[in-house]
Amino acid sequence: MTEQVPGTLLIIGGAEDKTGECAVLKKFVELAGGEKARLVLVTSATGQPLAAGELYCGLFTGLGAQEVAVLNVTSRREANSPGVYEKVEKASGIFFTGGDQLRITSLLGGTQFDEALRRAHQKGAVVAGTSAGASAMSETMIVEGEGAEAPKKNTVQMAPGMGLIREVVIDQHFAQRGRLGRLLTAVAQHPYMLGVGIDEDTAIIVAPGGIFEVVGSQTVTVIDGKRIQETNVSELGPRAPLALTNVILHILPAGYKFDMKKRLPISRF
Repeated sequence: MTEQVPGTLLIIGGAEDKTGECAVLKKFVELAGGEKARLVLVTSATGQPLAAGELYCGLFTGLGAQEVAVLNVTSRREANSPGVYEKVEKASGIFFTGGDQLRITSLLGGTQFDEALRRAHQKGAVVAGTSAGASAMSETMIVEGEGAEAPKKNTVQMAPGMGLIREVVIDQHFAQRGRLGRLLTAVAQHPYMLGVGIDEDTAIIVAPGGIFEVVGSQTVTVIDGKRIQETNVSELGPRAPLALTNVILHILPAGYKFDMKKRLPISRF
């Protein structure tokens, strides 16, 4: 989980509102200090870093952040530069855009950027990610997979993530892209991990004690596989259907919380 550090995580399912109330993005600025927020926007995941940087910089500035710096790290050499370390380590909020989560881990993992990120988080900074930036938060992340079909052994491909949240695997654009099957497959392969599927314009705020709260306009799906009784995941051919019994599933809208240690939802009522 995340109890080792005092920082907060904001994990966003992608396609967050950018033209209306901007509730999820506003929450990030609020958590990072509001008018005193010093934000670093990391665009390494996207193939259009200039456009993404300009968009989010304008949004966060309009939402009242004191300072927004855009950081487009395109090589591990850049990620190891002293200037990058200083900029990230001093931030009160670090935001990862969407794109390709493997670009985040391969460019930034194990570098001075990575060290500065963890140091900032330990000092209380909020770390946020949307879409690919959300997936990369996990210790083990979903890289790609087929949606909108029955789960099969090759429905999902996984790789090491940034490890900011442990014993949890994140999926994003969840209901909108029909990703229940691939998250079920991920949990079948790693039943000690909670599967957390986050819808678009929706996020979870993960507190250091291991409790998260849902914010945004849609829902979060939690899959608990610890009590699985039967599965054929180790015996499947690549296209054979997955069998799972006794899987626990929760659907949580805004205002609900979830205790990841106890694996129990907390009602807002």
